[in-house]
Amino acid sequence: MTTKNKPKSRILDAVHETAGDLYRLGFIDQRKMRKYGLLCLEPIQEYDAAKVKALRKRLHLSQVVLASVLNTSASTVRKWEVGDKRPSGPSQKLLDLIDRKGLEAVL
Repeated sequence: MTTKNKPKSRILDAVHETAGDLYRLGFIDQRKMRKYGLLCLEPIQEYDAAKVKALRKRLHLSQVVLASVLNTSASTVRKWEVGDKRPSGPSQKLLDLIDRKGLEAVL
């Protein structure tokens, strides 16, 4: 099992590399390897009104198109951008993924 997560530190990088070796040799199972992999995930950014709007503008998307990509309603995106609501859960994760890797990552 290989992961391409960016490590948070050199220590976590060493732990993950060692765990990967132990997994390949059969000393730890896939479930335990996933736990080590999660240590290396970057934290998800919080998205406020300004960040959502800036991301949408940077990608040259309308609110309707962004809503479609995120599988939510245009009114929800509108509420995010005026600050009435904040993205959470899957929407926040998708926004972070789009922000870091581009729109193609979710299409």
